[in-house]
Amino acid sequence: MISLAGLTMNYGQKVLFEDVSLSFDPGKRYGLVGANGVGKTTLLRILSNEETPTAGVVSVPRQAQVGVLKQDHFQYEKESVLNVVLRGRQELWDAMHEKEHLLESGQQDAETGHRLAELEGIIAEQDGYVAESFAAELLAGLGIGNAYHPGPMSALSGGFKLRVLLAQLLFRRPDVLMLDEPTNHLDIVSIKWLEAFLRDQFNGTLIFISHDRQFLNSVATHIVDIDYQELRLYPGNYEQFLDAKALNEEQKKKLIESQERKVAEMQAFVDRFRYKATKARQAQSRAKMIDKMEIPEIKRSSRIAPQLRFEQTRPSGKVVLQAEGLSKSYGPVSVLENISLEIERGERVALIGPNGIGKSTLLKLLLEQIPADAGNWEWGHEVSISYFAQDHHEQLQGKTSAYEWLYQYAPQETVSFIRGLLGRVLLSGDEAMKQVKSLSGGESARLLFARMMLEKRNVLVLDEPTNHLDLEGVDALAEAVAQYPGTVLVVSHDRHFVRHIATHILELTPEGARNFKGSYDEFLERFGDDYLSRDQALSQTRDSAPAKSGPSGAERREARKQLTRLERDAEKLERKIAEKEQEIESIDARFGAEDFYQNTPPEKVRELEKYKQRLTNRLNDDLKQWENVAEQLEKVKDLVGA
Repeated sequence: MISLAGLTMNYGQKVLFEDVSLSFDPGKRYGLVGANGVGKTTLLRILSNEETPTAGVVSVPRQAQVGVLKQDHFQYEKESVLNVVLRGRQELWDAMHEKEHLLESGQQDAETGHRLAELEGIIAEQDGYVAESFAAELLAGLGIGNAYHPGPMSALSGGFKLRVLLAQLLFRRPDVLMLDEPTNHLDIVSIKWLEAFLRDQFNGTLIFISHDRQFLNSVATHIVDIDYQELRLYPGNYEQFLDAKALNEEQKKKLIESQERKVAEMQAFVDRFRYKATKARQAQSRAKMIDKMEIPEIKRSSRIAPQLRFEQTRPSGKVVLQAEGLSKSYGPVSVLENISLEIERGERVALIGPNGIGKSTLLKLLLEQIPADAGNWEWGHEVSISYFAQDHHEQLQGKTSAYEWLYQYAPQETVSFIRGLLGRVLLSGDEAMKQVKSLSGGESARLLFARMMLEKRNVLVLDEPTNHLDLEGVDALAEAVAQYPGTVLVVSHDRHFVRHIATHILELTPEGARNFKGSYDEFLERFGDDYLSRDQALSQTRDSAPAKSGPSGAERREARKQLTRLERDAEKLERKIAEKEQEIESIDARFGAEDFYQNTPPEKVRELEKYKQRLTNRLNDDLKQWENVAEQLEKVKDLVGA
């Protein structure tokens, strides 16, 4: 258990939180939420001993392993991707390499044999014989295919290198896992996998920051709210936290109103009877009561949502965009191939697909920022476009202030109008005079939205617009886009945002594009399993599936046949599993025998080791098959009432 006692953190005059006492219990998953700048990342740094608080104590059990996602992936540039993950368990990594070195040396003396036996024990204790398959499973879940596993880290982009470091951290299996925005470099498929892993397979304490509402809802068992310069713990996921916080604030407001009403009534009595002889004593008594009464202070919440509203000066023609056969390659790598689409006025089109599939490339191609290799496209009549780039530095450069930068897009407007617009995107006062190059990611995004509100174009092209926004900002943007009368083309990995705004889904895949006119939920209902490329169906689809009536007689008869077949399959797999386990135990016994390494040639040891690895891999495959069969078996038993 991690405990905080009297924790206070200041930066100069700015108080992030004060006199906080809180505990993080084993096995629970805590989502840290709060507006940008309130201290979420600072709290993680304090918990991981990377930063010292102004006051207070953080207690972490001495034996607890704490895992924090590293950002320095350049130290591993020449190492293979798989080995970087295996380094997550340093003791295992060292034992495996020392053992390999000793076997290659060919030494057969007693000391070497004794050391090999010790290393064998460490490897077995650390699950070393299934380590590579587990590491490969983590990489695949995070969207890094098998072809990249033996290759160097230098072959991957920065975002994928961070995925490898995340896999390394998950492979380590720490007692306490701390993650700061783990979904930032993941696509929707990988986010879904990470949700399931953290929820179903990680057994330690998880403390994480995320601006992905659905991720918070799926993973968190508790929410730690940083607001009013305090930390408050709420049980449940993010939606339950919102309800509980709203209820708390409403109760506090009613308490204050009640107290104020009592004070007003007593003050009226005092004012009326202060100088009346028969009531003077009572009036004096009530005056003293008023002095003693404390009315709770209403602190201002740090949560402030921007006020976004996108408008259009004039509508476009009915057909906004027509594209046919668009293709783009970079050298031998094909990024887009034969993409065709048509967008009509008022549609909100969400481009989805795995990272690196070409979503941002397609936007830049349509905006003529890069040339197409093949195909053609045409924007419709009266189309005017506002573009939000994923990289804010593309549009925000120089030493100009936020005010001056925005003013250049509307020099005909008054100072008060521009100031007011900046205030709506939370850049008021001194914030409006900050240089654009020094703005945070969230501030830069909101400034770009202010420019788009000024432009009043009839098409919005948005490339990952939610990346740097807090939860309140994402909700405000989603509402503004949903209310916008024009046409929207957006790339986003935020499922809550896509679900709220999309009326048309364009999925990019290695095989081409899939056009679907409908909402994100309707898309998932039809293509969810295929899109996620996972064995299990989407949890949303399962949870929202209508209840079925009881099975018919024919269904029961078919289920009984299936039950017999599944029971036979389960028995067969159980026999295979038992045989392999027995054979592996026999090999382990040989490894553990006295003088084994002295009396056995190194090449024979390596041959036996490889055979054991093959057995272990097959055993894992059999176990997975058995789990699938057992799960189906339970469902069929429920159906037939067995």
